[in-house]
Amino acid sequence: MIESGAINNFKNFPGKFFVADLWSDVDFRVHVSFFSDQWMRLEACELVPIHGWRSGLSSGEQRRVLSKVEVEAMQFIQMFHPPLEAVIQGANGNSVSLSYEALPAFRDVPNSEKQSLFIKKLKMCSVVFDFTDPTKHLKEKEIKRQTLVELVDHVTSANSKFTENVIQEVVNMVSVNIFRTLSPQPRESKHVEALDVDEEEPSMDPAWPHLQIVYELFLRLVASPELDAKLAKRYIDQSFILKLLDLFDSEDPRERECLKMILHRIYGKFMAHRPFFRKSINNIFYHFIFETEKHNGIAEFLEILGSIINGFALPLKEEHKLFLVRVLIPLHKPKCLAMYHQQLSYCITQFVEKDCKLADTIIRGLLKYWPLTNSSKEVMFLSELDEVLEATQSPEFQRCMVPLFGRIAHCLNSPHFQVAERALFLWNNDHIENLIKQNCKVILPIIFPALEKNVRSHWNQAVRSLTLNARKIFYDVDPDLLKECLQKFEEDESKEEEITAKREATWKRLEELAASS
Repeated sequence: MIESGAINNFKNFPGKFFVADLWSDVDFRVHVSFFSDQWMRLEACELVPIHGWRSGLSSGEQRRVLSKVEVEAMQFIQMFHPPLEAVIQGANGNSVSLSYEALPAFRDVPNSEKQSLFIKKLKMCSVVFDFTDPTKHLKEKEIKRQTLVELVDHVTSANSKFTENVIQEVVNMVSVNIFRTLSPQPRESKHVEALDVDEEEPSMDPAWPHLQIVYELFLRLVASPELDAKLAKRYIDQSFILKLLDLFDSEDPRERECLKMILHRIYGKFMAHRPFFRKSINNIFYHFIFETEKHNGIAEFLEILGSIINGFALPLKEEHKLFLVRVLIPLHKPKCLAMYHQQLSYCITQFVEKDCKLADTIIRGLLKYWPLTNSSKEVMFLSELDEVLEATQSPEFQRCMVPLFGRIAHCLNSPHFQVAERALFLWNNDHIENLIKQNCKVILPIIFPALEKNVRSHWNQAVRSLTLNARKIFYDVDPDLLKECLQKFEEDESKEEEITAKREATWKRLEELAASS
């Protein structure tokens, strides 16, 4: 039989010669022709014996060897790369052909033959069709679709443990179908503003009618109680997981949704892969944050991690805290934050709820990456800050309240009314309001000038109204402090007016001197 080394050569050098070791003393080179430049779409295979092999063999023996070679090569093609219409042209002029036809249904064969039929159907579904031409191979595509549906039903109804051979064949079939070069992204940069996220039309994979069922089959296998994780991890290994993670950059949101469910199941079932899984996702995040800022699957990754973080045991490991500091907080930096902010905010909040002492680290991290010229991002930051402060206790709040309310004061005076309005909504949260009241003597002097400027001159009526409500809260807590702040504000305003008047008088004198000289 053909050795496994030949299979690797066959994959690595499509359309070229390779040596197939059929016997120790007889070697053959096989030339394979393809269409669509993809190795899994095989058109014909020609056996070319190496010169000198006939020495010592009679003509009858030669014919028998060639016949044997043709049969084994045909079996090889069927086993690993079943073609639509394969023709093997042997060195003796004979040819063997194979057409893509439906196999019997599981209900039509005895139980003793069902596993063998299952494997045959898996190999049959390893044919990958070209969906760029919707008129091509319609019959064969429908046969494969129906066969895939049968396989899904068979896996779902399994009532005995899957054998190693079955697991291997399923993983091979899934790999052939889903692991592919993703279509290039047509955009130069995906720096998306918040308002543009819903306007972009996602790119749909034309092969989805088959891909969807392949993903469903694999999900049912991984989720099945009949799957032995120790046996399956030989084939669902680190290399397989890396390839799955690469597929998250697919433009098709349906594919990313399927991948998300599969990866979550794999993480739950294969405990030995968990550290590698987290490390690999971290590497994708690092590449995204610090190099490209381009990736389609960040939201899905964060959704998976959200449920993982929810299951972290207490006290939190140092590895998990580093993940927060090195990955989640810097994820606020990219301009396309709107694409995944909801999922990111959930992950951040999970950490605060797990360990309230992390609130100070998170708030200072937000301040570090606070957007200065992007109003839509500022609104997102303020919304997230609201959720974080909701879970923040007084000691952590006191450690960061000075720089925090310095930033909030800037937001209150923002000419963009949504930024100012969202900042003032913080006072609508009872827990945050209580924290502010408890630390009124520190906070009010920081933000009073911003409140007073809003009341006097902000262009938006809603912002002025919300500002008056916030100021009334401070007045009810400590009216004397409010009066002191107002007095200081008016003194500072008078000093500023005097400085401005002196500056203008100086410029006027300089202009007069310049005019007279």
